[in-house]
Amino acid sequence: MREYVLVCVVAAVFTYLVTPLVRAVAVAVGAFTPVRDRDVHAEPIPRLGGVAIFLGFVGASAVAYHLPYLHAAFTTGELKGVLIGGAIVCALGAVDDIHELDWLTKLTGQVLAAGVLAYQGVQLLSVPIFGVTVLPRPVLIAITVFIVLATANAVNFIDGLDGLAAGLVAIASLAFFAYSYLLARSYDPGSLFTASTFICAAALGCCLGFLPHNFHPARLFMGDAGALLLGLLLAAATISMTGNVDPGQVSSDQLTATVLPLVAPMAVLLLPFLDLVLSIVRRLRKGMRPWHADAGHLHHKMMQIGHGHRGAVLILYLWGAVVALGSVSFAYVGRLLAGALVVGAALVAAVVTWWVPRRHTGL
Repeated sequence: MREYVLVCVVAAVFTYLVTPLVRAVAVAVGAFTPVRDRDVHAEPIPRLGGVAIFLGFVGASAVAYHLPYLHAAFTTGELKGVLIGGAIVCALGAVDDIHELDWLTKLTGQVLAAGVLAYQGVQLLSVPIFGVTVLPRPVLIAITVFIVLATANAVNFIDGLDGLAAGLVAIASLAFFAYSYLLARSYDPGSLFTASTFICAAALGCCLGFLPHNFHPARLFMGDAGALLLGLLLAAATISMTGNVDPGQVSSDQLTATVLPLVAPMAVLLLPFLDLVLSIVRRLRKGMRPWHADAGHLHHKMMQIGHGHRGAVLILYLWGAVVALGSVSFAYVGRLLAGALVVGAALVAAVVTWWVPRRHTGL
């Protein structure tokens, strides 16, 4: 555990320190987010923050490589694939942050990055359905690529308020870290240090280091470079762990052992996925193309209820924690206790959401 804490701290400190430098570069090259009708900020803000996040992840990887136990996670090609795939989507997003790219170019780059992950071993080897089910390899690779694309774009869709995407990914990373660390402990001691757990620890640190620069009022946006990168990191962690899980190691409770390997990865990122699906359905019903932006996202709904900028972000943090941490709690405590905790937390979140709007408090 101490090595994971060190990785998280290194990622946070490195990201925090390089972000002002990246902001200076963004200003120099003119990488600004224009003010659009659907936006909530009043003046152009520089982006490219994803470059700082990627540098933080690289710094954490360099330190982890030289640690006696975490070095074992680098013996396979998985983390090499994550670094290469991350570099691809970060570079793709950075170019898009400076010069708008068409949707086909961005999709092609994301598929390429997902392909690199699969080639380097970050792919589903099985699916935890009816125990462990092994599907034909082309099908598993296709599912792997789909998960990467869906997760990357879900994080990109939710990135609409200062600090929202970084905070939700931090919560998701923490939840999945707890889940994957628990599963790793159920293996033999030599397997405690896994690629999945490392990715979550490093991603958590990167988000924590970036948030002081990104929380309202933001001085720098993460842009597509950051949203796509964080989505890829979460997808890689999910694929690396879920594709190698024996449900019997999740819990002694048969129902929990059967359901949790399927539910936990989806629940950890439920809010971004929900926003993605609702956006696609909403736009298709209006006769719009799915990738055309509008002002109907979850964070827009929070502000329409009456929450201010910070309040809307904090409310969505709360819901993200209820769903992500709540789902993982089933692996740590009994089913009834975990269910009671989730229901209680959801009720508190509902009260805060609907009956305590902060329109006039400055939040």
